[in-house]
Amino acid sequence: MNYYVDVLKKYVVFSGRARRQEFWMFFLCNLAVSIVIGIIDTVIGANSILSGLYSLAILLPTLGLAVRRLHDTDKSAWWLLLYLIPFLGWIALIVFWALEGNAQPNKYGPNPKVLAA
Repeated sequence: MNYYVDVLKKYVVFSGRARRQEFWMFFLCNLAVSIVIGIIDTVIGANSILSGLYSLAILLPTLGLAVRRLHDTDKSAWWLLLYLIPFLGWIALIVFWALEGNAQPNKYGPNPKVLAA
């Protein structure tokens, strides 16, 4: 849960780098929260209002984390535009996010693995 809260604290931070673990743990926590909110939405008959509000609230922190994760693999935030290409663009982004980050400092900052250790 710390990974989830840490990303929310860095809410509009688009600079720096993010580890794979931070990215994927946030993804899993976000998925779990989305499922719970979706169930609550269905039970109370809110017609996806709660899900929409949650998605809107989490948009900027998720975008910031995705940018920082790309920075860790030494890629620019412009690579997020691949998301606009259905299927193939999404697969490419998933691969980029799953790649190990650069062990050395890059133009986006020092290695977050070294900072965490």
